[in-house]
Amino acid sequence: MTRIAIIGGGITGLSAAYRLLRLSGGRGLEIQPIVFEQDARWGGKLLTWREDGFVVEGGPDSFFSQKTDAADLCRELGLGEDLLPSNDATYHTRVLWRGRLRRYPAGVRLAVPTRVLPFLLTPLLSPWGKLRLALEPLIPPRRDSCDESLAAFVRRRLGREALERLAGPLMGAIYVAEPERMSVRATFPLLVDLEQRYGSLVRGIRAARRSRHATGSIFTTLRGGMERLAEALVRSIGPGRLRPNSPVAALELRAPRTWRIHVRGAPPFECDGLILATPPAAAATLLETISPQLARELRALRSVSSAVVNLAYSDAALRGARGGFGFVVPASEPCDLLAVTWSSAKFDGRAPPGHHLVRAFTGGHGREAIAELPDSELVARVRRELGRWLALRAEPLRVWISRWRAGNPQYDVGHFERVQRIEALAAALPGLRLAGGAYRGVGVPDCIRSGAAAATAILGGPG
Repeated sequence: MTRIAIIGGGITGLSAAYRLLRLSGGRGLEIQPIVFEQDARWGGKLLTWREDGFVVEGGPDSFFSQKTDAADLCRELGLGEDLLPSNDATYHTRVLWRGRLRRYPAGVRLAVPTRVLPFLLTPLLSPWGKLRLALEPLIPPRRDSCDESLAAFVRRRLGREALERLAGPLMGAIYVAEPERMSVRATFPLLVDLEQRYGSLVRGIRAARRSRHATGSIFTTLRGGMERLAEALVRSIGPGRLRPNSPVAALELRAPRTWRIHVRGAPPFECDGLILATPPAAAATLLETISPQLARELRALRSVSSAVVNLAYSDAALRGARGGFGFVVPASEPCDLLAVTWSSAKFDGRAPPGHHLVRAFTGGHGREAIAELPDSELVARVRRELGRWLALRAEPLRVWISRWRAGNPQYDVGHFERVQRIEALAAALPGLRLAGGAYRGVGVPDCIRSGAAAATAILGGPG
């Protein structure tokens, strides 16, 4: 029997274990995956509270519908009937700009306008900003393959105002990152592809829209919350292969292909292969004595901290404050928030009748200290901002807080080149694979794909 250890019981590690079991059945192999998790709870950032009719997400509340890995896995696990699309009929997002919430113009995709009238009428851009953006089809494409920041890319193609008021706030909020440092190739590769294929983002977006035969919701979640996906994986993997409350203290690589795992308070565990589905810093600590160079490269991958504050309100408390899916905040605005999502407008069933649920995000570059504040002060800061921008001053009925210390990977310029070096160094160690949101995608579908790819590669298939 081949024993594969997986360190990390988040969605990546659970997906890797599940895929190993599926591969073993399909190939007629005897494979025993064992998942070690330092905490008692499985699922990592898939954290859902289900209380008194509220479905509250402490981590990701959904996934992009165009990335099919998560929906496909849900269907495999028998959750297909529980996939819940976002209420796109009510969709609109606003941006805080110069002290006012302003609606994003309808039809804007990745900061590129696809409809003329909303673009012409938006107060977000000055006449010069609109003219500069309209000239985008005349800007020659960049032909070299060098990476550049998202900010540099958007300024070059769409202009400064489009960066500051359209692309930067929304795209930066998705990654909890600074557009001036974000690798455009690693975070929004579609933009690079459109420029290379069509010579223009405007022409490329229009061509993509014409060629798209099927349309669907922007986001998808699960009835009952995203943690249900982790719960279903745990049931499918089985308790005999799961070891919670098992912090790994050290690793040994023993010739020719045997790994020894030292778990605090337990006998050493030996295995034939190892998948590290931990944050890079934790992986670096475990690999320090085995490959110092790999550990250095892993530590160079940055992460920042954030916090999510969910607040429940009654209908009577709103007084017209609701509007669309929420709003995003540019770094230039004097505000303690990154973004606000109106969860009960975005998805059905997030709050009981007569109630609403609001999610506020803070932290990230320049705001990390806010995410570390004591609970009472953090909630006070969030409530102050909701009062300023949404006139939402009522006392919340309930509050839920989740903190993600160093939990948001930063895909800086040159990210994929560093990841390629990391993967090459890891591949030089027999029976080792790395997986997770720090490498080739931060979303839930990306983590599922990463775990599945590590499982396939460690058995000798294409990674």
